Amino acid sequence: MHAIRPFLEACARQGARILAISIFIGLAVPPLAGLFRDVVTITVAGLMTLVLLRVDFSQVLAWLRRPLLIAALLAWLLLGCPILAYAAASFLPISPGYAAGLVVLATGCAATSSPAFARLVGLDGEVAFVVSILSTFLVPFTAPPVALGLMNIDLALSLGGLMTRLALLVGLPMALSLVLRRIIPAPALAREARAIDGMVVLLVAAYGVGVMDGVLGLFMASPLHVLSGVALAFGGCLGLNLATALAFSAAGPRLSLAAGLLSGNRNMALYLAVLPQETAPDILLFLTLCQFPLFLSPFLLGPVYRRLRRG
Repeated sequence: MHAIRPFLEACARQGARILAISIFIGLAVPPLAGLFRDVVTITVAGLMTLVLLRVDFSQVLAWLRRPLLIAALLAWLLLGCPILAYAAASFLPISPGYAAGLVVLATGCAATSSPAFARLVGLDGEVAFVVSILSTFLVPFTAPPVALGLMNIDLALSLGGLMTRLALLVGLPMALSLVLRRIIPAPALAREARAIDGMVVLLVAAYGVGVMDGVLGLFMASPLHVLSGVALAFGGCLGLNLATALAFSAAGPRLSLAAGLLSGNRNMALYLAVLPQETAPDILLFLTLCQFPLFLSPFLLGPVYRRLRRG
């Protein structure tokens, strides 16, 4: 670790640029995307392990000073937003697969990068951190019943099968991170924190390359269909962001904007890692295209958040 620490720390500092570039590398170099696609599930599991290794669970418990607010945010993100997305998809002239994908997007947990982004632009990083972690733990139990049960979306998996896969993809990394905490002394973890962040960036970049496998071919075959999916992905993420910020506007701009950021940046990696290839192609395509707003949002929304806070 010592030999490559400077490189990993540099990756952490340039994380936003690396992530934005990675999806375009995946598009431009299909053989490389195909190579990384084969290890997407392992990459996501490794990513979850490193992210949870950086989480101080005692701090999460200590930061639950506003339990009603946290509960309201979690209920809105994991239950309210899917219903809102379902209502919107019912009125949009889009394919059934894209409509289902929009709802699945809204069932996802908040992206683990959201707290860092929130702090970067001066929003409530404390609440963002707690909600992103808790939503990750809850999503195996909320998303399958909402997507498969309440809204009857066909993901080529049974309710129990999807819950089990998601629970394993969250639970096993959590267990491994706890084991590593017992083995590695806390001061050593603290010293290597920035290097671990760099490893997270590289794993997310590898995922970003791999998840783009086949997208260029689909674009060449049906450019309007793919571009409409990209537009819907941006519209869905920004729409969830705006709706949530408005719903929590009474809490003040710093918190409401952080809530919007959490809602608009959902972790689709979990779904893409566990959904079988038999899932409707448009659902898988849409979840893949959702990586564009997720990976590019630090560039696109950073100046907007800073201006809104100043205003």
